[in-house]
Amino acid sequence: MAAKTRRALIEQRVIAEGEIDFATLADEFGVSAMTIRRDVEALEASGIVRRVVGGAILLAGKAAEPSFETRAAAAAEGKMHIAEAAVDLLQPRETVILDSGSSVLAVAKAIRGRGLALTIVTPSILVAIELADEPDTTVLMSGGRVRPGELSLIGSETEETFARYNCDTYVMGVAGVDSSRGVSEYHREEGNVKRAAMRAADRVIVVADETKLGRVQLMSIAPLDEVSAIVTDGRADHPALVGARAAGVQVVCVPGPAGEYTQLGTASA
Repeated sequence: MAAKTRRALIEQRVIAEGEIDFATLADEFGVSAMTIRRDVEALEASGIVRRVVGGAILLAGKAAEPSFETRAAAAAEGKMHIAEAAVDLLQPRETVILDSGSSVLAVAKAIRGRGLALTIVTPSILVAIELADEPDTTVLMSGGRVRPGELSLIGSETEETFARYNCDTYVMGVAGVDSSRGVSEYHREEGNVKRAAMRAADRVIVVADETKLGRVQLMSIAPLDEVSAIVTDGRADHPALVGARAAGVQVVCVPGPAGEYTQLGTASA
């Protein structure tokens, strides 16, 4: 495993658990404790952790947003299965807003080769690059200020872009899905962009891996009854998904590594 990938996974672990120890990580990754110490030193230099005897603790607190690289490395296979299922919900020649973030970037990758002839509107530089050469696909980028690391566009200009468009579908990535608090996000300006994109679309498809279920983050985006569908690899009986179905949301679960998925529908289905 490359050091970059291993460090992203270690960052994910410490954000989820609050602390890590060198010996456990060395055993799990099959490397020496010294290698893990160097990885943690790099994370400490980035301001993510503080070293303590035998390990390290999270410096920023559990509500901190993991880096894009960390999120992209986390549950990468599951995100691809989610993405394939999400693309199956799209119709040819739709106008689709594709969000920023690692989960929606996976959706962009899954669109390639499908021949859907979509018009894509996106605040994500990475999504635009991914689909720029896709045949019969038109890519429109929002205006706005570039957010470092994410390579997403944020700010009032981004929000104004979506006010000018009438789109069929918005594929949204989120940081949390909760039965009572709805969908939420870490970053305030990202959250404002997501709200503007929701207003511009006839339906909203949320893509969220199982780690997002039951989480509530800083910025509330919308209650569950404003979401059309959730595509996830979480358990069908997770309280967040039970609440979503009760709110009339279509829930699509991707249960296994082979990529098969089940449309669970709504509570009344």
